[in-house]
Amino acid sequence: MDRAQKEKVVEELGQIFESSGVVVVAHYVGLTVAEMQDLRARASEAGGAVRVAKNRLAKIALEGTPISEMGEYLTGMTVLTYSEDPVAAAKVAEDYAKDNSKFEILGGAMGGDILDRAGVTAVSKLPSREELLATIAGMIGAPASNIAGAIGAPASNIASILSTIEEKAA
Repeated sequence: MDRAQKEKVVEELGQIFESSGVVVVAHYVGLTVAEMQDLRARASEAGGAVRVAKNRLAKIALEGTPISEMGEYLTGMTVLTYSEDPVAAAKVAEDYAKDNSKFEILGGAMGGDILDRAGVTAVSKLPSREELLATIAGMIGAPASNIAGAIGAPASNIASILSTIEEKAA
């Protein structure tokens, strides 16, 4: 890899660290190509991505950023799982680590905060962006359906009272 290629990789990694909602660093020693493809497919399905990069170049990309301390996790054979959604990559990494003992999560970063192993686990348990939006939409729609039910209830009550009076009269 020549200098221009290395500069391009450092720039790409810088973009990943800057624009991602969460970045998870993990060791992947012993993963087969098929297992790595499975990880990539899971990340892609969740709206994230997986990137293997030289640790030295990743550390250069981290220099001067609020998450530069994440460089301490970049030792050995590391892989980055990242996503714009602040939860998706952490969920994918946690789920994959449960299924495959060769995939060991070291830590990561969310926004400007450095996460240790427990932090990544905690983030993975948060609801995803889509789940939060669905919950909010449900909360917004609930009062309207309650109002419609309350408005419709007296009319049905009056109708049943009138039909009961009519039956008694007949």
